[in-house]
Amino acid sequence: MATARTVGMKDVAREAGVSVGTVSNVLNRPDIVSPDRRERVEAVIVQLGYVRNDAARQLKLGRSSTVGAIVLDSANPFYAQLVGGIEAAAEDSQLMVITGSTGNREQRERLYLSLFEEQRVRGILLASTGGSAGVVEAIRGRGTPVVLLEGEPGTGGSSVSVDDIAGGEIAVQHLAGLGRRRIEVVAARQDLRQVADRLRGARRAAAAAGIEIEVLEAEDLTVLAGRTVGEEVVARSVAERPDAVFCVNDLLAVGVLQAFAFRHQVAVPEEIALVGYDDIAFARSTVVPLTSVSQPADLMGRTALALLEEEIATPEASPRHVSFTPTLVERESTTG
Repeated sequence: MATARTVGMKDVAREAGVSVGTVSNVLNRPDIVSPDRRERVEAVIVQLGYVRNDAARQLKLGRSSTVGAIVLDSANPFYAQLVGGIEAAAEDSQLMVITGSTGNREQRERLYLSLFEEQRVRGILLASTGGSAGVVEAIRGRGTPVVLLEGEPGTGGSSVSVDDIAGGEIAVQHLAGLGRRRIEVVAARQDLRQVADRLRGARRAAAAAGIEIEVLEAEDLTVLAGRTVGEEVVARSVAERPDAVFCVNDLLAVGVLQAFAFRHQVAVPEEIALVGYDDIAFARSTVVPLTSVSQPADLMGRTALALLEEEIATPEASPRHVSFTPTLVERESTTG
């Protein structure tokens, strides 16, 4: 069976009775084409079903209008908010964003990095698992800028982050300030810098308050994993339970809260106070509204794209790192 031939600019020009240059101007600089010619060319474009090869056009121009964004988990509302900030800023700059989610897997992260570089994207915004530093350095060396989301200074390029040590610290300070002395921290993926820093801050605050914390290891950073840990806590005798729990993200906290609320087995915050991290939208509408450490996800995304554009405009400039300070949003899960 014969394959349909792709309609090109020459076909449009021939059918409209104009030059290829005029067709190009209609597509890219319509303001310089007379109204009657523009209307004639546009009518032929519709008639023939012409679709321009934007990839080829960008290759010819030596730049792309597409940005690649790689996040750890698209199911986590925090990353949805982060990407929302990137997309809003990209729209203002007339750019497009392609997003990939690694599921916290290094191999998938490397796959997306390779794919985006092959597609010659304008630049890459990366929330990294931490295992692709060499790949990122090589991509930068070949001319594609990479800005790290939740990155650290001194990584060879620009980055944005939140002070997660401070975030973990203010969470436990809050619980200790309420008189809670048996504080447990629910964590997973301690190999991720963000999680490790939140634990470090939690331990620092506990030491300052003269108490020790116990870390409960969850299988993943998900609601289901949090529920499993919560069920383990509920299964203990009342005397063996903590009087406060800090979860390193809100998804874990929501799962723990579900386990506590099932059949009203644990009263929150009367018996156990609960703090999450990220302040996702759902934290406000749980059965007991969740106290959480808030990160400015939207602003982080907007700032990351601005840093990427800076690197493109002035590649010789020194990389910049922008760090945001988290804040505690108090709700009924601790203040009753």
